[in-house]
Amino acid sequence: MALIEIDSVDKSFASRHGTISIMQDISFSVADNDFLAIVGPSGCGKSTLLRLIIGLDHPSGGTIRFRGKPVDRVETEMAMVFQNFALYPWLTVKQNVAFGLEARHWQNDRIDAQVERYISVTGLVGFEEAYPRELSGGMRQRVGLARALAVEPAVLLMDEPFSALDPLTAEGLREEVLQLWRDPQLPPEGVVLVTHNIEEALQMADRVIVLSRRPSHVLAGVIVNLSRPRDRKSDAFYQLTDYVYSLITEGGAPPPGSGGPKAGGTPLPEGRPPG
Repeated sequence: MALIEIDSVDKSFASRHGTISIMQDISFSVADNDFLAIVGPSGCGKSTLLRLIIGLDHPSGGTIRFRGKPVDRVETEMAMVFQNFALYPWLTVKQNVAFGLEARHWQNDRIDAQVERYISVTGLVGFEEAYPRELSGGMRQRVGLARALAVEPAVLLMDEPFSALDPLTAEGLREEVLQLWRDPQLPPEGVVLVTHNIEEALQMADRVIVLSRRPSHVLAGVIVNLSRPRDRKSDAFYQLTDYVYSLITEGGAPPPGSGGPKAGGTPLPEGRPPG
């Protein structure tokens, strides 16, 4: 059984000018031990899709299932890392990391042990009493990551978590996230990363779901058959990057039902770069 199943999902919003369709007939799955990235043009609904998966919003059509059961409320076995850090400025690092655990009514000694563990694994030792305003962007995102991991989620959702960081900080944090992911003693069982950065997706993920422009549909599911650590200067990485880029820029025009790539109901063939 898949960890997450997205089955023929539609999402639309009402506006003053009528209904706006964000996505149509989206279908894919996330397996155990899967690191999945979702890429696509700006405005195609990538972040909206994460909100649907965790249960913060609901699809207009279709079904999302977690471990075989429909997601009809906020799923407590998932956690999200946000692009804008989403920390409470009046709480210290330690208090921010503990926030989700306190909401679950854990005992104080258990909270303290869990917070200490995830402050350690995310490189925040020595900053426990600091406030978010006193931290760099990279350190604030470490706090967001520690808070998400502290609840030991089955699924970690990451919504463009590195886009607000400078390139060097982002690169270092990507490598640290991958190190945490490879540690069998740490959660989660699956990761879903939303990003507009194709190289980032191919550097981190095992599979990449490529979405078209709005109303989005799935253009392809691309398997990343590159050994880790991945060399972004290699010909294979360059070819795969070019292939995904061409899918988005050249394959994004046909809507579902117009003879373009089929996304609904049946699994898409896994995409591979030409050559």
